[in-house]
Amino acid sequence: MASTETQPKQEAGTAPGDEGAGARAATAAAQEPSAVTKESATTKEPAAGGEPSPGGDLAGLEAGLDALDTRASARTPLPELLRRKALPPLIAVVLVLGLWQAAFTLGLKPDYQLPSPLMVWDALAEEWYKGTILGVIWQSVSRGALGFAVALVVGTPLGLLVARVRPVRAAIGPILSGLQSLPSVAWVPAAIIWFGLTNATIYAVVLLGAVPSIANGLVAGVDRIDPLHLRAGKVLGATGLRGVRHVLLPAALPGYIAGLKQGWAFSWRSLMAAELIATSPELGVGLGRLLDTGRSYQDMPLVLGAILLILLVGVGIELLLFAPVERRVLRHRGLLR
Repeated sequence: MASTETQPKQEAGTAPGDEGAGARAATAAAQEPSAVTKESATTKEPAAGGEPSPGGDLAGLEAGLDALDTRASARTPLPELLRRKALPPLIAVVLVLGLWQAAFTLGLKPDYQLPSPLMVWDALAEEWYKGTILGVIWQSVSRGALGFAVALVVGTPLGLLVARVRPVRAAIGPILSGLQSLPSVAWVPAAIIWFGLTNATIYAVVLLGAVPSIANGLVAGVDRIDPLHLRAGKVLGATGLRGVRHVLLPAALPGYIAGLKQGWAFSWRSLMAAELIATSPELGVGLGRLLDTGRSYQDMPLVLGAILLILLVGVGIELLLFAPVERRVLRHRGLLR
């Protein structure tokens, strides 16, 4: 209160000649906040043709990181998804059936050699009415799944060993590549001699067909890992089994999944070859045995029906099991939208 009271007195006591100086001082004091405001604004926004301020760079960096972390929440409509995913395979199947029916109608081969699609359907329907077709499919699928699981347990540590230990890679790497290129049917006679007409023969052929593919797929995935990732893992203490679990396998996952897909394909082919050749009542009836039965009775509709079932089971497991996992991994790494 004292300061506010003395101010009018001082102003009243000023000389008339100092009034202009006082007015100029008051005007400068009034303009100081706006100058400060302009100065603070210039620190936030870069001048024309000048360098950007640190505050602007930080805001742009945060916005960019937020944009990278943001995932599109909009999903593809179901009609559009069906049009892109289901329509092309459906058109291909219709074209194949149309060409097949045209070849049958033109009589390019006798009907006992080239039956029509309807005759093959009737043969499969007959097996369905007998109540045996589901048991036949399950016999082969259960064998293939068990053999693939054992091949996974054997092929994964073998692939890690070959990928990380150079002497082992130099010794076993070419052998694995050679085994992968060897047709699985070549192992069937040797397996029959070793184990007889038992399930061990079939599983041995499946293992010899699937293990090299799984191991080589993991080796290829490990070879594509950036060495900086491995060094960063070592710095953070991820060594030994912890490094394999938290660094090596996650980084090699795309190549590993590709090896698993190929391993399943090889195991399924190996299983069909073993069931075709190693026939015995003790082994039961699988899809390969069903195919051989059709050949024995010269039943071409049954032969083609068995081939179609083998194809559908193999493609179905690929689409239902491996394809979703692969899409999820690739989408998580930003390699697929």
